[in-house]
Amino acid sequence: MAMAMENSFRALLFLSLFLLNSFQSESAVASIDLGSEWLKVAVVNLKPGQPPIAVAINEMSKRKTPSLISFHADSRLIGEESSNLLARYPNKVYSHLASLLSKPYDFTVDFLRKLYLSYEISRDDARDVAVFKAEGAEFSNFTAEEMVGMMLKYAAGLAETHARTSIKDVVITVPPFTGVAERRGLLAAADLAGLNVLALVNEHSGAALQYGIDKDFSNGSRHVVFYDMGASSTYAALVYFSAYSAKELGRTVSINQFQVKDVKWNAELGGQSMELRLVEYFADEFNKQLGNKLDIRNSPKAMAKLKKQVKRTKEILSANMMAPISVESLYDDRDFRSTITREKFEELCADLWEKAIVPLREVLKDSGLTADDLYGVELIGGATRVPKLQSKLQEFLGRKELDKHLDADEAIVLGASLHAANLSDGIKLNRKLGMIDGSTYGFVIELDGDGLLKDENTRQLIVPRMKKLPSKMFRSVVHNKDFEVSLAYESETLLPPGASSLTFAQYDVLGLTDASEKYSSRNLSSPIKASLHFSLSRSGIFTLDRADAVVEITEWVEVPRKNITADNSTSASANSTDAGDGNASEESNDKLETNNGNDNISDSGVNDSSPVDLGTEKKLKKRTFRVALKVVEKTKGPGMPLPKESFAQAKRKLEAVDKKDAERRRTAELKNNLEGYIYSTKDKLESEEFEKISTDQERQSFIEKLNEVQEWLYTDGEDASATEFQERLDTLKAIGDPIFFRYSELTARPAASALAQKYLTELQQIVKGWEKDKSWLPRERIDEVIREAEKVKKWLGDKEAEQKKTFGFSKPAFTSDEVYEKVLDLQDKVASVNKIPKPKPKVEKPAKVETESVGDKENAKDSASEETTSSKDNTTGDSEKAANDKADAESKAHDEL
Repeated sequence: MAMAMENSFRALLFLSLFLLNSFQSESAVASIDLGSEWLKVAVVNLKPGQPPIAVAINEMSKRKTPSLISFHADSRLIGEESSNLLARYPNKVYSHLASLLSKPYDFTVDFLRKLYLSYEISRDDARDVAVFKAEGAEFSNFTAEEMVGMMLKYAAGLAETHARTSIKDVVITVPPFTGVAERRGLLAAADLAGLNVLALVNEHSGAALQYGIDKDFSNGSRHVVFYDMGASSTYAALVYFSAYSAKELGRTVSINQFQVKDVKWNAELGGQSMELRLVEYFADEFNKQLGNKLDIRNSPKAMAKLKKQVKRTKEILSANMMAPISVESLYDDRDFRSTITREKFEELCADLWEKAIVPLREVLKDSGLTADDLYGVELIGGATRVPKLQSKLQEFLGRKELDKHLDADEAIVLGASLHAANLSDGIKLNRKLGMIDGSTYGFVIELDGDGLLKDENTRQLIVPRMKKLPSKMFRSVVHNKDFEVSLAYESETLLPPGASSLTFAQYDVLGLTDASEKYSSRNLSSPIKASLHFSLSRSGIFTLDRADAVVEITEWVEVPRKNITADNSTSASANSTDAGDGNASEESNDKLETNNGNDNISDSGVNDSSPVDLGTEKKLKKRTFRVALKVVEKTKGPGMPLPKESFAQAKRKLEAVDKKDAERRRTAELKNNLEGYIYSTKDKLESEEFEKISTDQERQSFIEKLNEVQEWLYTDGEDASATEFQERLDTLKAIGDPIFFRYSELTARPAASALAQKYLTELQQIVKGWEKDKSWLPRERIDEVIREAEKVKKWLGDKEAEQKKTFGFSKPAFTSDEVYEKVLDLQDKVASVNKIPKPKPKVEKPAKVETESVGDKENAKDSASEETTSSKDNTTGDSEKAANDKADAESKAHDEL
């Protein structure tokens, strides 16, 4: 049995290693929902034994993480660690970074002021963006792109911890009002984090994917509105779900799909808008208590404490008619306590409820639908839990109930993970749901250059709003000089937050002047024109990809005459084939004249005729040239791409911070290990069991060493390095390991001896079985096993006798590992013996009492058998001979018995 258990263990270990290697090669993708307040990560992983799609948890086992990053005490902290510093060091904890990507400096200043965020920032003159001055960091200045890159890398780390494999391919969600510059800034941040972004997906599309993945629309299509009010924004998206038929593996199947019809938003209305109303209300109330014309709004720390408690108060009001607020030492060591009713809260936010209905009203108006045409209105986003908001939505829609089939917090990130799986090359999901999303902005192109007149050709709407993603398009412009191309939003009434101009990208198209001069002397059949190729990417980014100069020339060229000999039918066939080509027809007629009217030439004559050089002829041909033009982006301001030097510098900066952060975590881990070792060892040394395996002097000396290191740990060791912690831990383990080893052997050694004795007893049963039937195994093989077993038995007996004479605090006479090693060696020899197949037991027939009459009958049967056998065909003689030999052998065996 022990041998079987050991073999099973070895097989299981091999299988585990094999499966582990297989799992490491499995691909996994992730989705990241980087919101204003919370960060969520979902992973698609097809490992057996794990859910294919799941939300990754953080180090605190929570499914969402605060979108915070801080720099304090020469350390960088992300997520939960930063949340603990928010009330004490509000100027060191950075939030809402995703909302500040590629935003102008003035917009950032105004944005931070409204939220009472007191960060120290400066202006980057090259891009006109804010640079955040982090306190205590080796690299003290960071842009929003750099800090968002840090958070994305942290999110990817959560995904890798969940999937237990490396993850580089991700999909990142964005609000629908995110502009082109902001989307490019987010891609740059992901690039800094070392991530490959498969796509930026609009939040409403992620929610629609999660909604429709498990539904069947073959019985009927439906219109669904996804209403999302998050921390800082609100939008309503109209989505049309349907199904279409397609051929798959020879059969017709129904495939679900959805199309985003329209989306409207308010980028400045969200849950924090309600919280700010409460903050202002309580700030005024506390100022009245203070008197002396003091205003706590001028104290960043007081406002940070108040905002933190207001968030809790708002959550309480969602389920109760009254909520308290209590802030200790809010300002000047004064506590603040108050209460507010839900009625008062709704009164403070009265105008916000009306604004919250506007996106839903507009999306219905522009689509021509009514509330009755909607199959459902799904609520997502944390702020939709506010009762007053829900009642306003019900009143507007004329419904008693709103739809809440989706998780308000996780629907978007889970749906985005489905999109990541569909875009990934290494993951295929069984469920299919087609997605047709559209651009939330319309885009125009504007041309400017010497000789270009400002007319409808120089400013064109090229991407209408809600145009399908992705798409490609091109435009031609008749011109012969270099010019500029600007990309701009369609209308000033619909701009991304913070955008100060319609134009978001500018390009120089170079080389057209040179191409015009080069070909102007040729016979141009039409004016030279430039062909501009644009793309609207899957991520909603509109760009000018390339440009070509198209030159059409008509000129006389010399072409060789060809000798064609064919009969009339062949010539007719050739003419009919080339009917659409005028030049080909002329060539065919000319060559027919060389036959001198002889139409009766045979096919064989055609094949045998030798080619004849007929010289050349001139023909008028139209030739089209495409000359690649140089496209140089010259975008200025917040939307300009990072220069290669700046990007490389930012990359080095983040790598240095990551390295330092890893060293900090390693130092903290080693410090905790050292502290834990000291306390656990002291507790163990005081137990009675350790008195059996150590002397009083040995324990006392070890405790003194532990106290010495403990005193250093809380004094000079506060700022020690990871190497110093490791050295002191190694010093303590060098003393303690022999003691703990003797302690562990108190139970491990007897258990190993018992297992060995049990196995030796089982071997005795094997030997007894051999003695009953010795035919299946040679004597020398069983003797070899017996000799080895006797050696192990004698060695074990001698060692156990020696151990009885050995003191517990001395070196053991033998160890459990030595016992297992002896048993394993013996098992290997027994295993080689067990490979010899054991014969099946023989079935003996009962002996018969023979009589004379019986003998006569048997003789008669034998004679008949011999006659029958002699009459058979000779071709079966060999098989019958083998059967007879086997029967003779069996009869001899029975005779011997």
